[in-house]
Amino acid sequence: MLDDRAKMLLKALVERYIADGQPVGSRTLSRASGVELSPATIRNVMSDLEELGLVASPHTSAGRIPTARGYRLFVDTMLTVQRNTLDVPSQLAADQPQKVMSHAAQMLSSLSHFVGVVVVPRRPSVLRHIEFLQLSERRLLVIIIGPDGDVHNQVVHTEIDYGPAQLIEAAHYLNAHFAGLTLEEMRERLEREIASLRVEIVGLMTAAVHVSADVSAQTADNVIISGEKNLLSISDFANDMNQLRQAFELFEQKAQLIRLLDVTGRAQGVRIFIGGESQVVPYQELSIVSAPYKVDGQIVGTLGVVGPTRMAYDRMIEIVDITAKLVSNALSHPR
Repeated sequence: MLDDRAKMLLKALVERYIADGQPVGSRTLSRASGVELSPATIRNVMSDLEELGLVASPHTSAGRIPTARGYRLFVDTMLTVQRNTLDVPSQLAADQPQKVMSHAAQMLSSLSHFVGVVVVPRRPSVLRHIEFLQLSERRLLVIIIGPDGDVHNQVVHTEIDYGPAQLIEAAHYLNAHFAGLTLEEMRERLEREIASLRVEIVGLMTAAVHVSADVSAQTADNVIISGEKNLLSISDFANDMNQLRQAFELFEQKAQLIRLLDVTGRAQGVRIFIGGESQVVPYQELSIVSAPYKVDGQIVGTLGVVGPTRMAYDRMIEIVDITAKLVSNALSHPR
């Protein structure tokens, strides 16, 4: 627990470091806090904060900088978000969903001067038709036709050897009872009916669900990224090529970025992930401010800003919150 003086000095230090990007010394901190405290008193408080892991002393300076834990305490207990400070459009053009989300990513990047990211809603994997073709002993070709006529083939290995009549019977059963269902609905029905089905049917149904899951993963969420080049002008990255390389690797490996943002899709409102505080964001100098967006009240995707841990979190929260609301409105009320 911190006393009021320690909280005040930590808040002043974080705000000054975010503004200047330089380690904050005792004299600067005294002026920034607006309170008459002796340099010795400030140094003592800073020493206590350092022992708590809230600030750190770079080797090249007598000043201190906030740690991931310090940023987290600042964001959770000391941050005040000013509303209605942004010059943004009252609505996004809603003629095509893809354009809405592309525009949103560009707006996030333009307003934040960092990287704007929008995860596109996942299309449910729906089974239209399925066939099984025997290739050799315990090897089958599973052919799945999606709702748009797309054909997906995958070889699967089975525990038992199926005859042609069993494969035809299983395909008829699946097409009669599972066509038109999403992957989740298929799984739920399989769990309900598994006790009443013959062993060979269960095995083929399970194989079909696994193949459908693979198809869903291949056509899963895409992610729209805007403003990666903004990181080149940020001193935190420009002076550390390793951090810059890791940041660009994150954007190239979109699957990992989607997993990071998907955490937000399970919660309401804006969430902040600060690099270095957990494995959620495994990059020390990166933070993510994100929020879900909705269609007709249902969460369908996530958007956010990715930037350095030294960011103006109050401004990023407002940017992300407003953009999520604009996207939700545009997708829920298309023209």
